[in-house]
Amino acid sequence: MNSDRPAKILVIDDDHDVLYTARLVLRGLFEIVDTLDSPVLILECLKKSSYAAILLDMNFTRGSTSGSEGLEWLRKILNADPGAHVVMTTAYGEINLAVQAMKLGAFDFIIKPWNKERLVISLKNVIHPTVENGNDGRARKFSGGLTGRLKHQDIVSRSSVMREIGETIRTVAPTNANVLILGENGTGKELIARALHNESHRRVDSFVHVDLGAIPETLFESELFGHARGAFTDAREEREGRFEAASGGTLFLDEIGNLTLPLQAKILTAIQNREVMRIGNNKPVPVDIRLISATNMPLYQMAESFDFRQDLLYRINTIEIVVPPLRDRKEDIRPIANYYLDLYSEDYNKAGITFRDDTLCKLEEYSWPGNIRELAHSIERAVILCKGKILRPEDFTLYFRNAPVQKKDEPLIKIDDYEKAAINSALGRHNGNLSRAAEELGMARSTLYRKIANLGIDARY
Repeated sequence: MNSDRPAKILVIDDDHDVLYTARLVLRGLFEIVDTLDSPVLILECLKKSSYAAILLDMNFTRGSTSGSEGLEWLRKILNADPGAHVVMTTAYGEINLAVQAMKLGAFDFIIKPWNKERLVISLKNVIHPTVENGNDGRARKFSGGLTGRLKHQDIVSRSSVMREIGETIRTVAPTNANVLILGENGTGKELIARALHNESHRRVDSFVHVDLGAIPETLFESELFGHARGAFTDAREEREGRFEAASGGTLFLDEIGNLTLPLQAKILTAIQNREVMRIGNNKPVPVDIRLISATNMPLYQMAESFDFRQDLLYRINTIEIVVPPLRDRKEDIRPIANYYLDLYSEDYNKAGITFRDDTLCKLEEYSWPGNIRELAHSIERAVILCKGKILRPEDFTLYFRNAPVQKKDEPLIKIDDYEKAAINSALGRHNGNLSRAAEELGMARSTLYRKIANLGIDARY
């Protein structure tokens, strides 16, 4: 930002709730947040003001999903100001249109509904671009919602295990090897996937992040493989899927352990044949992708119980990276905490906030079941509520309450401990066979998988 000219952003969206959220979230990043609920005044605004970034929706007519309005206004903006940094906003069903926007000259795009942290990071990269493509110095990368600026050096860590993961990233990134990233929720699997992409020869092309757990089964083929116009009732136009959008770049299949067996078969076919078939079209479309997958599920046990295809598992795990939970690398808590303190202090215009030393000690004592994500959210909350310049242990009251007084005859073992012991015992009796263990425990396999992940059970036998 230029200190003698306040940084301004223009947000254009016909949803007033979105505009309200933008003003609330972005006021800590930009000194002035201008909003429009219609694009008709965009060019007039550009004549009056210079904007560090422009956040532009792709649809404005009620019921419209084509994205053509957003693309047309993008053209007009760039014609009026070729140096404008335009970030498009889109829904999941419009990924192919976002790719078109990038080709037209958009700086980036983010997925709606917004994830606040991703929105802020993406816009920070607009202000201070670190990956330059093209003569105008603007990074034009399809990132599926989070800018592609992160490299493995940005993975904040002091632990030896994370240094080893950094070495693996450096070694594997230049290759086209498929990578499987395993780890609990919140450990940074997506960050590692993006680092692999950003250090590869594919970094100038798309990084397409697909949360497989968020796609309804009925929309799976359309979202992943695309569809022809008229292929089904709402198919008003031809659309490419995520595989095509990622061609030339990297496809990141997050939560791959959540796929049903029929969907696993469809993914396997696309990976093996390196081509996809759009719904309603019998002409195969070749794709050139680098595949990275991630999950918090015990894939090897699932393969043994035939809940995950072994042939798919051995297709996606040419290289395997296991990310340890934060409780197993406590030496990383302090640097990560300081990183997020700096980030949120800047975001919320509260420069100068520091940790008291005993606060950091308390953070290091906690087990962080939600891992880095939980740590980040707790620090954000503390920064928001902080009335001074020092964060004290009591500012984290959600996590540092005094232990409750045990009542007479109250069992010493917690419910989580009991469940963990019961699951471990059942898994041991059945040599890790999850189907038999689930049957003995009287629960569905999916419930057992979830409990294994939530309780941090090592299910490899």
